[in-house]
Amino acid sequence: MKQIFDRDYPVTSILLILTSLVFALMFLSYGFQYSSSEALYYFGAVRGYTIQALPEQFWRVFAAIFIHIGLEHFVINMLTLYFLGRQIEAIFGSWKFLILYLMSGVMGNLFVVYFSPDSLAAGASTALFGLFASVVVLRYATRNYYLQQLGQSYMSLLAVNLIMSFLPGISLAGHLGGLVGGALGAVILPVSGERYAFSKSQRFLALAAYLGLAAILIFLTFQRPIF
Repeated sequence: MKQIFDRDYPVTSILLILTSLVFALMFLSYGFQYSSSEALYYFGAVRGYTIQALPEQFWRVFAAIFIHIGLEHFVINMLTLYFLGRQIEAIFGSWKFLILYLMSGVMGNLFVVYFSPDSLAAGASTALFGLFASVVVLRYATRNYYLQQLGQSYMSLLAVNLIMSFLPGISLAGHLGGLVGGALGAVILPVSGERYAFSKSQRFLALAAYLGLAAILIFLTFQRPIF
């Protein structure tokens, strides 16, 4: 990385800086225990049963996007964000890229809250899966050759990463939720030069699906018994 902040990709730069600062704060606060359950919980990792018992802890579905479980987890996700983020930010534009990133991460964490309520989960991979999925969706909706080729490449990467999501210690629920969030986000958010890839009714239905799914997951979470 030649520079810390790249003016051509401001949101990607800010996300990298913010996530790195959180990781540094975890290390400064907990030393080499920075990946302990205590440290992860303190900084905002998501746990479904905690949010269910204490609704004021709902902020964790946002905070968990910026927290990582160990150095390897952090480095892999930040390298992916650096290269992938720049491509997606160029496609969607900075503000829509930020919305897409957060939509994907939040939906991924809502999946964790409901489907894996006992796990303590964190990481940018929920958002990153959404970024991959967004371009795969565009691959089938646009006539732009670059987006079609990029989407084809991302399909292979997405498939490999989904298979790896079945490994122990990896949140399959979070990755699937991020994928769903990113796929819907690609329909909702117009892409520069491809504004007519989806009709207004399709965008409205995708927005309704995203909000409806989020509402259903939240409702069901607070209706189940706490073990």
